[in-house]
Amino acid sequence: MILLQKPITNIEHLIPQKTPFVMVDSLLGFSDTNVVSSLKVLETNIFFENKALSEPGLVENMAQTVALHTGYDYFLKGVPAPTGYIGSIKKMEISMLPQLNETIKTEAHILHEFMGVTLVEITVFNTKKEKIASSIMKTVIAS
Repeated sequence: MILLQKPITNIEHLIPQKTPFVMVDSLLGFSDTNVVSSLKVLETNIFFENKALSEPGLVENMAQTVALHTGYDYFLKGVPAPTGYIGSIKKMEISMLPQLNETIKTEAHILHEFMGVTLVEITVFNTKKEKIASSIMKTVIAS
């Protein structure tokens, strides 16, 4: 995994989602099979409720981290990134929700990739580096 010298914070051109639906705010690391993103939990987030980022917000953060990997990979190749979708979610575990002003770090590891279908293991950590959520997701590139 290559951690970037400086986080990339201008990421909206790397993912298909647009404000207010963006659930990643920085690209911290990237390799052929891994990506690390971050997100600061703010009151203005559409998935913010009861002083925390809700479960759907965490799921979307995980999916957008995978999309960020694809988007940055295509950016490096100089071609537009395709749109992708969540195909399935397996083994979703959420042990705690990130609180207001907390910055979460999401790490995704590509297990398999074949013909536009990607199987990814994703883990989310809080500011204390505690694992707060994980899942195995299958994403599909739109044809």
